[in-house]
Amino acid sequence: MIETARLVLRPPAQEDLAFRLAALNTPEVTRHLGGVATPEQLAERHARDMAAFADHGIGFWTVTLRETGAPVGRCGLGSIGPKAPAPIVGKREIGWTLAATAWGRGYAREAASAVLDHAFRVLADDEVWGQTSDSNAASSTLMRRLGFARRGDLDYVDDDYPPQDNPTTVYRLARADWMEMDR
Repeated sequence: MIETARLVLRPPAQEDLAFRLAALNTPEVTRHLGGVATPEQLAERHARDMAAFADHGIGFWTVTLRETGAPVGRCGLGSIGPKAPAPIVGKREIGWTLAATAWGRGYAREAASAVLDHAFRVLADDEVWGQTSDSNAASSTLMRRLGFARRGDLDYVDDDYPPQDNPTTVYRLARADWMEMDR
């Protein structure tokens, strides 16, 4: 579990699936993430998220409000998939998804900062990568605010996403840069 001033990030539990289906699997939330998944697809992804924590102790945490325990999203660490350029396939990446009702409150930045701190201080990662698209202005802005540097030389077209969400834009944050930042 990771705690911040306003949030608790905890491993996903079976009961979080209902929240993901209702609040994170909407056209608004998934418009830059490949679109709404079927309930079966989402259940499979959720099972993989729970297994990642059971097997490796890391993955995508459920982000909850400290005061109420209500879930507002998910944030965590995964591996870059095989459609990316060869130099970054398998590298550690960060990702986040928040319910639309939680947008604009700084929760994504707070959760992502906590996950990055965990990656660099606890897991001792040398770098963390991020991927989005220019069409996802909010995530692109957050990447820069977190200190990520754009790696345009590694941008690529991912046919899992529509043309407006391509190319996939790639960002990198080095441990040394994170440790030097004044947060």
